[in-house]
Amino acid sequence: MFPEYDVIVVGAGHSGCEAAVAAANMGSRVLLATMNMTTIAQMSCNPAMGGVAKGQIVREIDALGGYSGIVTDHTMVQFRMLNRSKGPAMWSPRAQSDRLLFAQKWRSMLEQNPNIDFWQEMVTGLVVKDGRVKGVRTGMGLEIPAKAVVLTNGTFLNGIIHIGEKQFGGGRAGEKAAKGITEQLVELGFEAGRMKTGTPPRVDGRTLNWDAMEVQPGDENPGKFSYTDTPKLEKQLPCHITYTSPEVHEILRTGFDRSPMFNGRIQGLGPRYCPSIEDKIDRFADKDRHQLFVEPEGWDTVEIYVNGFSSSLPEDVQYKALRTVPGFENMKMFRPGYAIEYDFFPPTQLKTTLETHLIKNLFFAGQINGTTGYEEAGCQGLMAGINAHLAVKEEEPFILKRSEAYIGVLIDDLVNKGTKEPYRMFTSRAEYRILLRQDNADLRLTPLAHKLGMNGLEERLERVRRKEDAARDIEKFFREYSVEPEQLNRYLEEQGTAPINQKVKLHGILLRPQIDIPALRRLVPGVDIFLQAYEPEFVELAEINMKYEGYIGREREQVEKMNRLEAVRLSDSFDYQQLHALSKEARDKLTKIKPRTIGQASRISGVSPADISVLLVHMGR
Repeated sequence: MFPEYDVIVVGAGHSGCEAAVAAANMGSRVLLATMNMTTIAQMSCNPAMGGVAKGQIVREIDALGGYSGIVTDHTMVQFRMLNRSKGPAMWSPRAQSDRLLFAQKWRSMLEQNPNIDFWQEMVTGLVVKDGRVKGVRTGMGLEIPAKAVVLTNGTFLNGIIHIGEKQFGGGRAGEKAAKGITEQLVELGFEAGRMKTGTPPRVDGRTLNWDAMEVQPGDENPGKFSYTDTPKLEKQLPCHITYTSPEVHEILRTGFDRSPMFNGRIQGLGPRYCPSIEDKIDRFADKDRHQLFVEPEGWDTVEIYVNGFSSSLPEDVQYKALRTVPGFENMKMFRPGYAIEYDFFPPTQLKTTLETHLIKNLFFAGQINGTTGYEEAGCQGLMAGINAHLAVKEEEPFILKRSEAYIGVLIDDLVNKGTKEPYRMFTSRAEYRILLRQDNADLRLTPLAHKLGMNGLEERLERVRRKEDAARDIEKFFREYSVEPEQLNRYLEEQGTAPINQKVKLHGILLRPQIDIPALRRLVPGVDIFLQAYEPEFVELAEINMKYEGYIGREREQVEKMNRLEAVRLSDSFDYQQLHALSKEARDKLTKIKPRTIGQASRISGVSPADISVLLVHMGR
């Protein structure tokens, strides 16, 4: 009935969709197995993509040939560039999406790929022989053969939904949990754990008093995520902001004794950086209010997502508390918030390719690895799909360094440090964030993806070359073009910066923090005439390169030093237990994680600089 597939992807959330597309566009024959074809790429939580550090990840996915950015551009209802008041390393794109259109667009793009087949049924186990995965087993007892398998089960592995004192099995509201896979993996020797996440109530926008809330509009000139020719957003829907109050908090506290989080029924740890409303009240008792973002679910629906009010309290408590929030006095609820507890597998059991140490050609991606967020899931799926294809073809794996991408930082953190709570990406996790900006993801990664053989990147690569050439031309112009004092001095004094006494090069003026290229275009006609030939994106890249060249140079020097350690390879068969000069903890951690390089070994929690010195001496370095 079934051919032998190159890659089977289990689960069709954000991670599974990117995994399927990546492997298929590399040339693999792929089967995407899901319990429900109508929920492919569903936005289970908030209808938004991107945000701080997460927006950079979406840009990186796009630069590598993934589809998350393209789908978002086609379906967004609002776009904002966050942190514009800070340096460019912090600028982060974020978009509100139409939830229904987002899933429809993903499914349409998947169905247009001739290398992807679909199967709707629960996968209950793996076919494993001689330490190698050979396929999957379904609930109907079917065996589907494959050379590699990528598990992207999200929150479905033995998922339990909690609402107050009620609990029932499920991987998402209205969908059943997945059974069998955890038990088999544990039997095969894997370590499993439990985590939890939550989601807020959905409410009827027709019953809200919008005038009582603050309006949060999109950017006046909205950007986009993809480096391809996706449509520009012409009209936008506003979001709104409102706040809880001491009265709201008191109502919520009346339900704490029935809360699964406080009475101990939920054992898994929840996300530290996106806590439930009851968790916020408990942990930040000194705060008399918390911000709520009131977000539309799409163009043609009245359903509203109450971001910041994630809860597993009894539904009557949620309802009563929400009706005390300004603007929500007459609110009607579509469904209450809930918490979901699910199985995950500590990611220290993985290689940096996301292949498991225990079973060859078996890959884990997404929330099964202890992460949270669509973006974190999507980029893992992309990398697992690429590496599953490469493993099947017996080619060298594709691994991104920490200096090359936020994706590299995320996977390196997971594999070397593990996580005991849902992992979320932040700009602060990246040592080289001035190099890993959202504006240059295509320059960093598209040439790598093209070299790998990712299908359909020829036009992207040509645009990367034009962008690089344009930035060089613009920088050359600024270093050579001179301006007179009378052209600039009045403006310089208005900005509180010293006037010039003689003719100077534009480059020196631009380095002043008070001055930017838009101002120089207004003041110096020759600048505007020259720059009209270039896309705004190219001009912005050149400006960042010039303004931050000192910082960029220093980070590149640090990267070169680290790369020397990355160049020292370690064998999987290296017997660390025989190297008694290493600390006991280092021997145990190195044996478990099996780092590929000295650089990776240096980032493992519990491996000290002294241990690295011992390894280098042992290897004659």
